[in-house]
Amino acid sequence: MSQVEVQHSGGVARVTMDRPPLNIIDLGFARELAGAIEDLFRHPEVDVVVLAARGKAFCAGVDVRDHLPDRGAEMLREFHRVCFALLELEVPVVAAVQGAALGGGCELTLVCDLVVASERATFGQPEIKLGVFPPLAAAALPQMVPGHIASEMILTGRTLTAVEARQVGLVNRVAGPDQFDATVETLVDELTALSPESLRLTKHALRLARRRPHPAEVDAAERYYVEHLMRTPDAIEGLQSFIERRTPAWSTRAKVTRT
Repeated sequence: MSQVEVQHSGGVARVTMDRPPLNIIDLGFARELAGAIEDLFRHPEVDVVVLAARGKAFCAGVDVRDHLPDRGAEMLREFHRVCFALLELEVPVVAAVQGAALGGGCELTLVCDLVVASERATFGQPEIKLGVFPPLAAAALPQMVPGHIASEMILTGRTLTAVEARQVGLVNRVAGPDQFDATVETLVDELTALSPESLRLTKHALRLARRRPHPAEVDAAERYYVEHLMRTPDAIEGLQSFIERRTPAWSTRAKVTRT
């Protein structure tokens, strides 16, 4: 059964993640989502893309089991394939976030051009609580929000409310649950009323400012994750403890005397 629905109407492509309630991304889901987004390159009639979700959460992140060493590198490649496809689309991409966007879910919003959030939405990178870090967010967040906010989100796993996310620049518009769909449609209508060609050229110009992560930066963070972090006992312990629903037993370190 498909976990991604794509609908085309009036120049708008709506890509809906359909793995409720949390839309957690495993390897199969990542491949299907990447394929659905890459297929949009073959549709020149598409002028706007909306990334949405069904269920309680927009996306609660990548499946922790697929972070373990036997699948971790492959999972990162497939997930970043999704993100790179979103980044490379020539048309505006709107993230419609109706619930929690955590971990990989939050990273998906970082590679979209515009974000509409329900008041119930939250945004966070809780990976550090499992002894790991989010490679794409590590490359992207410091370019998009004040450095101290990026550090707090990644180093402590702090989760932001929709209003807080708007205040720091991660969200464009916040709406009550009853007005969420209408707010998304208002933004889509604003975009589709404009020149499609001008929007494409303007998006290309915006890329020159490098406010979004470059694939080379994400690749570098990914390699560091795989070659260094995933070789540490604490990374394995953090992930395994989450799967086993227990408190992680972090390794102890000898104190270093600095002279």
